[in-house]
Amino acid sequence: MSTNKLHHVVLFAFKETCSQETISEIERAFAALPSRIEEILDFRWGTDVSTENKAQGFTHCFLVIFASEIERDRYLPHPAHQEFVSLVGSHVDKVLVFDFLARGD
Repeated sequence: MSTNKLHHVVLFAFKETCSQETISEIERAFAALPSRIEEILDFRWGTDVSTENKAQGFTHCFLVIFASEIERDRYLPHPAHQEFVSLVGSHVDKVLVFDFLARGD
């Protein structure tokens, strides 16, 4: 197994009916996960600022870093993560998840 850190990338495209207040609540809830789930090594997020117009409706990117696939596998069923998934579910039009083992560390 690789010793490279696992990067868990999550992109959200919110439904047009989703309010900014709800989006802010989701941002806060995702950002709170590192304090609730010890397997998370690092967390970053931001909104699309690209001028290329290729985001395909995705506005938010969240990056969750784990020591390995094992920690990611513990994170996915974690009650705090599942609570977050339930919060987000009805507000997103599209979700893209892409995991990779970082090279070049």
